Amino acid sequence: MTANVLAMYRRITRWPAGHWLFSRAVCLKAPYFATIAPRFVSLEPGRCEVRIRDRRRVHNHIGTVHAIALCNLAELSAGVMTDASIPASMRWIPKGMTVEYLKKATGTLHGVATPDIPLVEASAGYDLPVSVAVTDTAGDTVFRARIAMWISPRK
Repeated sequence: MTANVLAMYRRITRWPAGHWLFSRAVCLKAPYFATIAPRFVSLEPGRCEVRIRDRRRVHNHIGTVHAIALCNLAELSAGVMTDASIPASMRWIPKGMTVEYLKKATGTLHGVATPDIPLVEASAGYDLPVSVAVTDTAGDTVFRARIAMWISPRK
């Protein structure tokens, strides 16, 4: 991502097909996320919303969205939210993730990432837990993740 991901999002999404273009730009920077073909819906400090469609290439053996595709959605939304929310003097990296699979994941899925504590500028590193809820088209939560981000001063 870039240090100015929020400014880029605000600028690009004003254009026709801007959400698609921003999503592609993020996947060019972090190519593995292209495997789920994400579409950013909303990005603001403290909140990121991303959708993925239910397609065969993200399915598991029982025809639902694969657990790792859900983890990718969670990590992507949490990472971009963190990048858009931390002060410019800080940097981040994911340290771990815990997940709950609550229901079979089918249809278009909508992931929302929010921080569990305020993001602040600090002279030392700190843990930032980020919660991600993924819902299906009926609005039912099918997956939850908590991602441990490590926030530290830039060198």
